[in-house]
Parts: sequence; structure tokens; C-alpha cells
Amino acid sequence: MNKDEKTALIREFAVNDKDVGSSEVQIAILSKRIAELTEHLKIHKKDHSTRRGLINMVNRRRKLLKYLESRSHERYIEIIHRLKLRR
Repeated sequence: MNKDEKTALIREFAVNDKDVGSSEVQIAILSKRIAELTEHLKIHKKDHSTRRGLINMVNRRRKLLKYLESRSHERYIEIIHRLKLRR
């Protein structure tokens, strides 16, 4: 993911115009990186260090989603639908 794609994600999922680190933005960035690493691992099946990093990212996203659900269930449902994630 390059800088322009990351900036576009931040603009799309930001809660307000100065937002760069809300839970929604962090979840969106992690989801994009997870998708890219998943494609990489389909080609490079024996890349175990990348697989470990992917698992850590999935766990971090899961914790952020759990936090967001406890704070605001409506925002949690919205981000799940916008990113097309399973619950």
C-alpha cells in the first residue's frame, strides 16, 4: 500500500476532518494490509515470517473491532458492512 492509497483510506473512514487514528481508520488500514498479505501468501506458501505478521495484524484488528463494539455498536455495524467483514 502506498501513501496515496493510505491517505484515501484515511479520508474515507475518518470520523472528522482532522482524524488520522480513530478505530475505524486503524481497522480500515489493517484490513487493506491483511488483504495484500493474504494475496502474497497465496503465491509464497512457505513464507512463515509473513504469515506470523499476518496473524498479528488479524488479532490487532479483532481487538480494535471488539473495542469499537463496546464503545459504539452502531459504528461497529457500519464498519463491518463497509469493509464487508464477517462477524
